[in-house]
Amino acid sequence: MPRASRPVGGPGLTQVRRITGEIPGPRSRELLARQRTLVPAGVGSTLPVFVEAAGGGVIVDADGNSFIDFGSGIAVTTVGNSAPAVAERAAAQLRRFTHTCFLVNPYESYLDVCAKLNEYAPVPGEKRTLLVNSGAEAVENAVKIARAATGRPGVVVFDHAFHGRTLLTMSLTAKNKPYKQGFGPFAPEVHRAPMAYPYRWPSGPADCAAEAADALEDLLDRQVGADNAAAVLVEPIQGEGGFIVPAPGFLPRVAEICRARGILLIADEVQSGIARTGHMFACEHEGVRPDLITTAKGLAGGLPLGAVTGRAELMDAVPAGGLGGTFSGNPVACEAALGVFAEIEAHDLLERALAIGDTMLGRLDALRDAHPVIGDVRGRGAMAAIELVEPFGERLPAPDLAARIARRCHAEGLMVLTAGSYGNVLRFLPPLSIPDDLLVEGLSLLGEAVAAEAASVV
Repeated sequence: MPRASRPVGGPGLTQVRRITGEIPGPRSRELLARQRTLVPAGVGSTLPVFVEAAGGGVIVDADGNSFIDFGSGIAVTTVGNSAPAVAERAAAQLRRFTHTCFLVNPYESYLDVCAKLNEYAPVPGEKRTLLVNSGAEAVENAVKIARAATGRPGVVVFDHAFHGRTLLTMSLTAKNKPYKQGFGPFAPEVHRAPMAYPYRWPSGPADCAAEAADALEDLLDRQVGADNAAAVLVEPIQGEGGFIVPAPGFLPRVAEICRARGILLIADEVQSGIARTGHMFACEHEGVRPDLITTAKGLAGGLPLGAVTGRAELMDAVPAGGLGGTFSGNPVACEAALGVFAEIEAHDLLERALAIGDTMLGRLDALRDAHPVIGDVRGRGAMAAIELVEPFGERLPAPDLAARIARRCHAEGLMVLTAGSYGNVLRFLPPLSIPDDLLVEGLSLLGEAVAAEAASVV
């Protein structure tokens, strides 16, 4: 089957890059000054241009600049910003009612979203889905469910993981600054195993999967005690940690280790799920079938919605009243999520994600061959990254270089995001609605930025 290339979604914006002057422009600078008097300093912005419109593959700011979008609001507007089915369904629901609280008076759209997630999730057997407000809340509830179902307290997570900013999810997250510094003490019974990170595995990528799996087994059996572990929580592709794709075979081995010990496997698909990688869930690339899956970000096209989908007997282990929340599964967000699924199905966006990935990874591989400061290229589908290093063969992280390249991209009208435990990764998350010419133009701008900044360090 040919891979889809037609852009979908968007509010009819002209799909063109346009920079009118200095970035940020005068109106954005004025609004930024106002922000500093109203909003805590701990709330920052990657690129402080104030947005007035977005759609297709562009973001338009208050000064009339139009940026190529390689961020999708951190993997949220996967089907496009204001995609027609999302906007129309949400608007219609706003006219009917905005809220009743599903715990008080339920509504059918909540059930429809659960039915879609149960249909798509590669969880074995009969399934149930809980709707919540965010990715962090989804992860917290997945841990609650795992503990209730197993009667065990321990949770095992991995180096480079990011799971959120609440107390428990901060505890699960690996990186200290800026996510954890000064916010402790943290939640107990959290244990950390090495991630199968091929580029940085000490003995090299060939032995990465086997050695990392052996380390997990040793941690479970010798340090934690398998009978104390409720769950192993893993991102099938690590997000904030730097878009780390685990070494082939590692995730299936983790699933086997868990099954052999009666430990539940939770796949955190908050960033990698909902069509981003060319499958509905990234764990499907290696045929992994977790016990519980968490989703959010791309689930409702920008409206706050998260979910936990899992085996029925696990989900039903929590008594009535133990799950839920006032705004969880808001009816407007539910309709938006149904619009997301409609866009994915109507426009074959799984194939579109694969096509975008083919283009991105091919261009990024060529860029790495030309510039030794790119140590690694990795990703799946429309979720790709490059890792920047010092060009001396030691794989020393180059966070300053990554920041300079990002700033140069922003100045030229390309929205990119940084990531990684060392701050040296540029990640690319274009909306699946991006036109092919904008995708190629954005990659060309990236190549020019890398070339210009690399020349200053060689």
